[in-house]
Amino acid sequence: MFNNVYKNRRVFVTGHTGFKGSWLTQWLLNLGADVAGYSVDIPSQPSLYELLHLKEKIRQDYRDDIRDIDRLSQVMADFQPEIVFHLAAQPILRTSLAEPKLTFDVNLGGTVNMLDAIRHIDSVVAGVFITSDKCYENVEWEYGYREKDALGGKDPYSASKACAEIAISAYGRSFYQDSNQALVSVRAGNVIGGGDWSKDRIVPDCMRAWAKGETVEVRRPNAIRPWQHVLDPLSGYLDLGARLYAKNKNVIGEAFNFGPLSETYLTVGELVKGLSNVWGESAHSTLFNCEVQGCEAGLLKLCCDKALARLDWTATLSFSEAIVFTGEWYSDYYRSSKENMIEMTNAQIEKYVNLAKERGRFWVQ
Repeated sequence: MFNNVYKNRRVFVTGHTGFKGSWLTQWLLNLGADVAGYSVDIPSQPSLYELLHLKEKIRQDYRDDIRDIDRLSQVMADFQPEIVFHLAAQPILRTSLAEPKLTFDVNLGGTVNMLDAIRHIDSVVAGVFITSDKCYENVEWEYGYREKDALGGKDPYSASKACAEIAISAYGRSFYQDSNQALVSVRAGNVIGGGDWSKDRIVPDCMRAWAKGETVEVRRPNAIRPWQHVLDPLSGYLDLGARLYAKNKNVIGEAFNFGPLSETYLTVGELVKGLSNVWGESAHSTLFNCEVQGCEAGLLKLCCDKALARLDWTATLSFSEAIVFTGEWYSDYYRSSKENMIEMTNAQIEKYVNLAKERGRFWVQ
């Protein structure tokens, strides 16, 4: 899997305490990687990071701010990573409206700090920078955005991610073209999966409400999003990290979209209905349309043809499978009152890998 690149490799993950970062860290550990993580805090309670007991399993757990370039550089010099995954971010749109400067400082400034730190650490061979599908100037086209389409953003979150993409491209062309180090940026769709308790996200909102026997209020149920299970984009990130490490010229300095299978472009309302079917009869919701501050998009699609052509990558899970994976994880947590979700999480990673093998995904060969 991933050409066995990660076994005994020193891997540095920023944002490792978050939802996506925790899944990535667990998968890296399963691959035999020597992992260090860098995050300012544990962003939610409950926390997937704590439920997986990752602090005890990784080499170093740095609790520091990505905006502190001196500390970041010191930590990386001490750990001497070979592969870097940069996920640290302020990820919530509505928070960006309340704290726009913080959002730009973390999402743009933090990215620039990591770009600058990497070029002074000779041990780093590969840097995978995770931004967002919200980096595109969204005019609500009927077709998916391609990597060459215009960047932009009507709100601070989206704009900060567009700015981060520009910074990654600028550093790549200025400092890394004739270097032994290589960069890539990745833009994923709306990610779902067990262990997300972030604010203002539909899946955590549903699960919190249903676990208490409450009705969840769903705003903008007709909005269309590129839903995908967290393991799908992570397989792409890990594939790119391995290819960069192997000096694959087909990916160096590029940007890649990672999105779902075409039938997975469904509405918020359809997502909630699917989750409620997995949860059971106690799942109740109220759907209503409302004006959302910050010009939140009603339609967003990604074109992933480049990932297919360059990487032979396509999503593994269908929408219904992503829903079942997600609903079963939360059901196991809430209905069993568990403080340890390692077994369930690893079982889902194993099941996902087996499905990828059955479906001929290139990265798992």
